[in-house]
Amino acid sequence: MDLLRFITAGSVDDGKSTLIGRLLYDTDSIKVDQLATIQKQSKNKGEGEIDLALFTDGLRAEREQGITIDVAYKYFNTEKRKFIIADAPGHIQYTRNMVTGASNSDLIIILIDARLGVIEQTRRHSIIASLLQIPHVVVTINKMDMVDFSEEVYNNIVIEYSKIAKQLNIKDVTFIPISALNGDNIVTPSENTPWFKGETLLHLLENINISNDINLTDSRFPVQYVIRPQSDDLHDYRGYAGKVVSGTYKRGDKVTVLPDGIDSVIEAVEVHGEEVEEAFAPQSAVIRLKDDIDINRGDMIVTKNSIPKVSQDIEATLCWMDSRPLVPGNKYLLQVQSKRVRCIVKEINFKLDVNTLERQDNIEQAGLNDVVHVTLKTASPIVFDSYNAIRANGGAILIDETAHTTVAGCMLQ
Repeated sequence: MDLLRFITAGSVDDGKSTLIGRLLYDTDSIKVDQLATIQKQSKNKGEGEIDLALFTDGLRAEREQGITIDVAYKYFNTEKRKFIIADAPGHIQYTRNMVTGASNSDLIIILIDARLGVIEQTRRHSIIASLLQIPHVVVTINKMDMVDFSEEVYNNIVIEYSKIAKQLNIKDVTFIPISALNGDNIVTPSENTPWFKGETLLHLLENINISNDINLTDSRFPVQYVIRPQSDDLHDYRGYAGKVVSGTYKRGDKVTVLPDGIDSVIEAVEVHGEEVEEAFAPQSAVIRLKDDIDINRGDMIVTKNSIPKVSQDIEATLCWMDSRPLVPGNKYLLQVQSKRVRCIVKEINFKLDVNTLERQDNIEQAGLNDVVHVTLKTASPIVFDSYNAIRANGGAILIDETAHTTVAGCMLQ
């Protein structure tokens, strides 16, 4: 059974938490004791029916205000697929949280209030989805019950958003009219939208093809741990453990260990403690090489057919997540896969207006939620790919070494 990671995004009160609550409720994915607690809290709020949003709004501050201020992760499964849901906050000041939740998502659900149509936050979240190269976008026009399930309202929103998708080069977009509160077109088709001939949301989530999103051509294996058992019967054993982020690895493959550029041949591939003929993305595996090479955590084993970039001078697009500004000359830790190195921000090349996609030059500093293009200099070479070419090996984070906090999500160029 495969796994689909998806995120919900939209403006405040568009119904993200209610939508997730409806999915969990209608797929019987809520524990009995949790359901009883939420039912009691719903009654305490004086509402006639159960408040589905409470299933995801876990923090007290969120429940008291009826908003989401952090990314809430929920897990559920059906007979066809397992799911991890990230419920992202809608406020502009929490856009960084949305970036965090979207960075490893296979699909994004963008909610639009049918009464309001496409608004600034819709554009903002769509631009972030485009920047992060999320493969699949599902636009759910919510609260259709409040516009009398008007086909005209739905069609107008589809036309307007389609223009945005074309501008952002978003290729796979699906539109669904829903009422998260009442369950229309969430799990079962709604009698209120006879004019809609598409799939329900759950049917789409269960059946959308994500296998084609995995790169099985360009092999990338960042080493996380070197295994040396130190036992008499395995005194010569040396295995390199990690996750295949893209491509495949087979016994007998000619490989290169980067950043040093040392060549070798794969002697054996192990998955779940047993030797196999090959390992492929996104499996965790152990690779053993024929040559005794000094390999450390953060080094990368790649096949000879496709070589990534190795450099200390890096261009990157950043989404700045810290309240303290980003200023050229600031020093941070850059983490790419399992490799972590010190770096300095040499220059802010331009700022990207997330509402218009226009570039703003002569930027002296970046503030919270700004998206900027920068030049970085690292203390030692790192191995990476362009985010647009191989998303799995083109993402990184900037870390404040003193505060031990993530200050930016990076898309390497």
